[in-house]
Amino acid sequence: MSNANPGAGFEYPAVEVSWLKRDVLLFATSIGCTVDELQFLYELHPKFAVFPTYPILLPFKTTTQEVIDFYASQAQTPIPGIPKMDARRVLDGQRSMTFLKPLPPTSAGKKFEIRAKVLGVYDKGKAGTVIETQQDLVDAGTGEVYTTAVGSGFYVGQGNWGGPKGPATVNFPPPDRAPDAILEHQTTAESAHLYRLNGDYNPLHATPEPGKAMGFGGAIMHGLSSWNFTARDILRRFGGSQPENLREFQARFASPVLPGNKLVTKAWRTGEVKGGFEEIRFVTQVEGGKVCLSNGRALVRIVDGKAGISQIDGLIFEWEDDTNIVKPPVTTSANATSVDDYKYNIHSLGCIDYQQEEMKNASRVGVGVGLLKQEANRDAMKKRWVGVLGVALR
Repeated sequence: MSNANPGAGFEYPAVEVSWLKRDVLLFATSIGCTVDELQFLYELHPKFAVFPTYPILLPFKTTTQEVIDFYASQAQTPIPGIPKMDARRVLDGQRSMTFLKPLPPTSAGKKFEIRAKVLGVYDKGKAGTVIETQQDLVDAGTGEVYTTAVGSGFYVGQGNWGGPKGPATVNFPPPDRAPDAILEHQTTAESAHLYRLNGDYNPLHATPEPGKAMGFGGAIMHGLSSWNFTARDILRRFGGSQPENLREFQARFASPVLPGNKLVTKAWRTGEVKGGFEEIRFVTQVEGGKVCLSNGRALVRIVDGKAGISQIDGLIFEWEDDTNIVKPPVTTSANATSVDDYKYNIHSLGCIDYQQEEMKNASRVGVGVGLLKQEANRDAMKKRWVGVLGVALR
């Protein structure tokens, strides 16, 4: 610990954490996983897995299965040389997470701990104070580290105590070109109430009064809910919803999201590959409004649909068998007809409505970009349509 950076290197007492299968199922549901990602939603799925960002919640949940007093739970261990901060006026600044080992579906039979240390405490003047910490999820029995998270808490209006201003943040701007994918996530008025059941019971996200006192006009979404929504969307689009395909994920919390807002994420592949993981950069904004997640970056092992690819008028389709070409070719992207009377209508963000007139049980289904497990008539189609992988950008 140095006078130039008071608090840096301070280690908090280790905190035991635990989780059950129901906790990881709830988490996956709360961040928007759907039935085409059943491995995150059903405990008997042969590939049942924990969504990789789940440990970001464990410092809030710790070992409890009950609703807790958020403010009491946030009572901080004093950091030498730093004024006491009011946890009732704290916002997330940014979070990054590195995934080192897949998390078991339950902690039963092992003892896990969050081991945290202070990386820096920065005085931002009248605006407030930033405390940057590193939190490692560790198997206390073996010492193995499963995830490492680096985050910053912004203590609103709690600055001007004479501390250092802090270094400039490393930025990851998106490329100056059209994005490779545009992803949507619709929240509801109840999204924050579902997400908080993971263990983050901050009243700021449940009732209007705290948000009004902080100038937000009412309740706002958890910053980490938007962060996790986007992590799920990025992994689904680029990594085939396979948890082992996400190595790192980070974003800065740029502005609040209100319950009911639609989030729109623009994502770019950079072509920079390290250890088989490609860097993805992204920006998430409220539809028609401000950027809410900036400085977005993920390292993803790209899934390009190894089951076979068909490209039709700029779209990429995946088939279960070895059929790589759909005939006749699509001639228009507005109302296209392909084999077996399937109709594809391309929406502005790459989504598709499809209808096979022969199949009464199919009628009309809206399909988002991603992998849809939709059985087609095998006798008629001689193959199974797995889904739309995305929009092919030339």
